[in-house]
Amino acid sequence: MAQAKIHAKMNEAACSKFSRTLSMADRSGRLLESLDQLEMRVEALREAASDMEQERESILEMIQSLQNSQEMRNICPGEREELSLTANRLMGRTLSVEISIGTIRNPQQEEALQKAKSIIDEIVKKLLSDMESGRQQLLALHAACVTEAPPVPIDQKFQAIVISCALEDQKKIKRRLETLVRNTENAEKNIKIMDHQKLEDAKANGGH
Repeated sequence: MAQAKIHAKMNEAACSKFSRTLSMADRSGRLLESLDQLEMRVEALREAASDMEQERESILEMIQSLQNSQEMRNICPGEREELSLTANRLMGRTLSVEISIGTIRNPQQEEALQKAKSIIDEIVKKLLSDMESGRQQLLALHAACVTEAPPVPIDQKFQAIVISCALEDQKKIKRRLETLVRNTENAEKNIKIMDHQKLEDAKANGGH
């Protein structure tokens, strides 16, 4: 009789332990599912912030483009002053929007990022003295950041540096180069238009 009771208690304990194990597994599964859902939301949040960051950059670029456009130069001083005030106001409001997306980097990635920034900064400085040469260098750097075969030579050294950067930094470097290339192209167009106008003005003055 006593032996039967002992076996019964052992069976109860085993069943109870098995039940608790299943319950813990269920709780663990639910927690893991919650964490998976949170991870998706975190990634969606970072992507949304990145989109907002790109939109901010795009707006700033458009405002600067309007400020430096030939159309702005061709209007009368009074209207130009009024439009410039509006553009400056929009610039200030856009700059007041601060978006920060932290990127986790190891020491090698941090070093590579600083090298890439330094190379780009040096070329930007040279744009003032030789825009065409600087633009070609920017194109070579940009070619190092794209996967498809570019129509211009690739800066192999810069490509190796970019590959060593964190993935998010690679995207930002590419975007910055795209913006710089567009700005130099727009600047060259404006210079050509201004030179053409000077020639036209000279011809008109010579004709009087």
